[in-house]
Amino acid sequence: MIVHNLLKQNSILNTFISEIRDVHIQKDAMRFRRNIERIGEVIGYELSKSLNFTPQIIQTPLGKSHLQILDNDIVVCSILRAGLPLHQGLLNYFDASENAFISAYRKHTSKDTFEIVVEYFASPSLEGKTLILADPMLATGQSLVAVYKALQKHGVPKKIHIAAVLGSQEGIRFIENHFPKQTHLWIATIDNDLNDKGYIIPGLGDAGDLAFGKKL
Repeated sequence: MIVHNLLKQNSILNTFISEIRDVHIQKDAMRFRRNIERIGEVIGYELSKSLNFTPQIIQTPLGKSHLQILDNDIVVCSILRAGLPLHQGLLNYFDASENAFISAYRKHTSKDTFEIVVEYFASPSLEGKTLILADPMLATGQSLVAVYKALQKHGVPKKIHIAAVLGSQEGIRFIENHFPKQTHLWIATIDNDLNDKGYIIPGLGDAGDLAFGKKL
């Protein structure tokens, strides 16, 4: 797996990350969602540099312009519900892409153990296309692997990109063993640790709850 840790170089991304982590600022759900969306836009811009472009001639009012234009069949797939703001950020840049949505959640079998349950799934064919998987929190990596297995029934993508806001070293190691070697992971920042419940430390909390409110 090819890992792109975007926070290795200082940019405006630092501000967005600091605000989604801050326990005071993140109480504003609208601002939290918007920051996740903006992070998605930054990831989309960086990711676009690795995609295919073809030369085209564009007619302007005064002449012709020779440009390199994005030439990829892209499907953006978000993991519900936390992935929705990140999905929107990517869609702001890849507005011609197709879209897929899949649910994956932790079903606790005991106080300290859980399994990943995949239920709702809506997707176009992925055969030969560029798949961008949007999941803001890469904690244990189990949900991403479960989603990838579920997606395989819809075809084999030509390329796979994972877009994440925050991840753990352990989660990255886990998905490296389950995704194709040429998969690209675009991640805003990486933390070192998980606690005994599988949450990222220091992390930022539950991204789904912060964006959309607590669930039962």
